[in-house]
Amino acid sequence: MNKLLDVETFRVQIGQSPLLTSIAPWIAWVIPISEILIAVMLSIPRFRLLALYASFTLMIMFTAYIVAVLNFGDNIPCSCGGVLEKLGWTEHLIFNIGFVLLSLVGIVLHSRIGHKETALA
Repeated sequence: MNKLLDVETFRVQIGQSPLLTSIAPWIAWVIPISEILIAVMLSIPRFRLLALYASFTLMIMFTAYIVAVLNFGDNIPCSCGGVLEKLGWTEHLIFNIGFVLLSLVGIVLHSRIGHKETALA
């Protein structure tokens, strides 16, 4: 929500990244709307597996971006809000890897539970 409440600041921050400069106006809207949509989908059982895959994909993309920043970027500001803006890029990478793994665990568990429910029906 922080990104949408101050979308212009978010756009300027991601625009400072040489990797995202040309698409910053588009990204400034797509990322926060996607995050909210995924959160809503996670709360709806029918869409939960799709949301888990979407979350996994988004976290992989964020993690790949952080790897690129660590390897090719110079002094690029973090455009994250809340607690995450206090983290350095290396800490942010570790955080993201943890959530990539958590998304993967969610997908595996959801798939196992879904198969059991189907077998019981």
